[in-house]
Amino acid sequence: MDLATTYMGLRLRNPIVASASPLCGNVPNIQALQEAGAGAVVLPSIFEEQIEAEQREVPAESSRYVPNLNANAAGTARYLDVIRRARGAVEIPVIASLNGITSEGWIDFAKHIEEAGAHAIELNIYFIPADLSSTAADVERRYVEIVRSVRETVRIPIAVKLGPYFSALGAFAQSLQGAGADALVLFNRFYQPDIDLEALSLRNELDLSSTDEMRLPLLWIAVLAGRVKASLAASTGVDGWEEIAKYLLAGADVVMTTSALLRHGIDRMTSLVGGLEAWMRARGYDSPEEFRGLLSRERAADAIALERANYIHVLESFSGAPPSITGGWRP
Repeated sequence: MDLATTYMGLRLRNPIVASASPLCGNVPNIQALQEAGAGAVVLPSIFEEQIEAEQREVPAESSRYVPNLNANAAGTARYLDVIRRARGAVEIPVIASLNGITSEGWIDFAKHIEEAGAHAIELNIYFIPADLSSTAADVERRYVEIVRSVRETVRIPIAVKLGPYFSALGAFAQSLQGAGADALVLFNRFYQPDIDLEALSLRNELDLSSTDEMRLPLLWIAVLAGRVKASLAASTGVDGWEEIAKYLLAGADVVMTTSALLRHGIDRMTSLVGGLEAWMRARGYDSPEEFRGLLSRERAADAIALERANYIHVLESFSGAPPSITGGWRP
């Protein structure tokens, strides 16, 4: 059995990637992830604020909004050093992650990342259009300009980590591909605050993803697979091998996991790889290519009709109506 796959031109020994998290922030952990079976690792994102903070002292007032900037990456020099040392310590691809603000920030540090030896770079574009004057076209243009600027600067592959909140994601994916994106990562989990009713304040907590959250990326992986040239990476909701198999069936080139490793530890990677192998063996598959995209939209004879039929079927088969409602659903 051969689990090898290709992701934005990089050859991976299997399609399971340890995505950006504190676990991937040092060389010993990256080595442990390789030993546990990871096909590749994505380093934690380094933020342009971190880079700027090293060049000047953060004013006391602004420190409220930029807390402990170096907690994860511990500085740009260390970040680049991790890339260099990881390249010499492991054989699997090492993918850097960058979150910028200005065009200069994206371009300058992307260049440093390439020079340090990263196999590829993931653009973690975290942008919430809170300005009510911003249009959908404005937002999409900003993403495309970032990708095009970085593409003109570096030669290594570029992945773009996207959120799901675009009105026409398919057309937007093609625009990003045209600007130079080699891969699309679906989806980024944007910060979503809660409210503390006792303190009357926002609660800034990061919840690990659950398997229930995979439905939306699963849908869009299935829609885009085989219809865009860019590689597709599935992200969110992966806790076991079952989610990995589902994403591959939908058409993902690789499947990324963070929460499973943070929740269960690095050794969880071994069970993910082993579980996928066992399922493939039971189904008679010798490689992911034999079933990748089997349930994608492209494989459906009449995809639009199928989507409508499934939508109607889901509504008609729902059995959770209150007991007082009788006679089933009516159009």
